[in-house]
Amino acid sequence: MPRLPHTSPQTLLLFAALIADPQRWRYGYDLSKETALASGTLYPILMRLTEQQLLETRWEPSEEPGRPPRHVYRLSADGFALAQQRLAAAADASPARTRRARPVVQPRPADGVA
Repeated sequence: MPRLPHTSPQTLLLFAALIADPQRWRYGYDLSKETALASGTLYPILMRLTEQQLLETRWEPSEEPGRPPRHVYRLSADGFALAQQRLAAAADASPARTRRARPVVQPRPADGVA
């Protein structure tokens, strides 16, 4: 069964970070620190979500003179709805996945010999 779009663990981490305060504009560096996603993983996801109009973006001037403006991101209304849906589905699936992933522990004989 093919994976649904926007359900990779990395995208779900990003959704969780953005949905925590959906009106707040976020820097990529800030999102990278919060999610522990490397820039080579994070920025392609940000670009893909922006192209699909799931994120709003804008340039924000730097507070430090001589520094270039920075790109900031936040969820669009459609992005917020999708993030809620994907995170809820992942939370619903998580307990079942955790149960299956647990190793089976065999009891050891009393004399310690297997």
